[in-house]
Amino acid sequence: MTYGGHFDIDKKLDEIDSLEREMNNPTFWDDRENSDKVINKINELKKMTETISKVRKDVQDTTELLEVLDESMVDDLNRTIEEFDKTLDELEINLLLDGPYDKNNCIVEIHSGAGGTEACDWANMLYRMYQRYCERVGYKIELLNYLAGEETGIKSVSFLVKGLNSYGYLKGESGIHRLVRLSPFDANNRRHTSFASVEVIPEFSKDVEVNIDEKDLKIDVYRSSGAGGQHVNTTDSAVRITHLPTKIVVTCQNGRSQIQNKEEAMRVLKNKLYLLELEKKDKELNNIRGEVKNIDFGSQIRSYVMHPYSMVKDHRNNIETSNVNRVLDGDIDMFIEGYLKMRG
Repeated sequence: MTYGGHFDIDKKLDEIDSLEREMNNPTFWDDRENSDKVINKINELKKMTETISKVRKDVQDTTELLEVLDESMVDDLNRTIEEFDKTLDELEINLLLDGPYDKNNCIVEIHSGAGGTEACDWANMLYRMYQRYCERVGYKIELLNYLAGEETGIKSVSFLVKGLNSYGYLKGESGIHRLVRLSPFDANNRRHTSFASVEVIPEFSKDVEVNIDEKDLKIDVYRSSGAGGQHVNTTDSAVRITHLPTKIVVTCQNGRSQIQNKEEAMRVLKNKLYLLELEKKDKELNNIRGEVKNIDFGSQIRSYVMHPYSMVKDHRNNIETSNVNRVLDGDIDMFIEGYLKMRG
């Protein structure tokens, strides 16, 4: 049986069974990258088949209620229809995650922009927002680099988000985020506007072929600082790699050694250079990274206003809410789903 003429649920159940048998192979865990792909595929197929099965059940329940409907059953019917709408919405979002890299892990970078101390604090608030979102949906975060602000907050942070469809869900967060609030750092309690940029790129397979000439690299080592607790060394283990031809700069400090940090920084650099290769081949970069903009007024994708009123508004699709605190606590689903539906 098929759904929408494209999804053969029986074949997908057979595929799940085949993949689960593959997991029982004694050598399955020898290749961790492949095993992660298999597990993600199983989770994806199970989520889709369970959702479609639920749609079928909701349709059946609604049909049965309509056949025997009387006034006392109206509330039950309304609840069933609401549940049906919710399930269909979830299915629609899953079907929209069909981009070439949507199922990949992703690397998120946050940089403070115009606004000084205010902007550094704002970048830190965004970092916490994405941390809370990932915790809520079951994604794991691996900190790659953390550069603290001079007085508070962060100048920049980069982290790897691990989980099925993490790039697909978070890709729409790329852009400039604007905060308006009464400043906690201003003795006169004046209103300030701050900016921070967010960049989300997919994590590609480790076997992606990117030719990098060592002569094109400037590698600096320095002492790690900022967040990280016991994982941040006090030796010169942090690594900054500059790719001279493209001016791309990648830093990593969260590893336990200079070698680890260099390997991680090179991996992130390869991801970024691979995106540039895609641009040369088929001009896909703007769809993957979004348009590069200055971190200042007029270029924001979303505004978070805490004074003189409360509102978070996405300027691309006009989706908004007055519950700023809830959004900053990681409840950003309405914006993520709105972006996916807008891109369709």
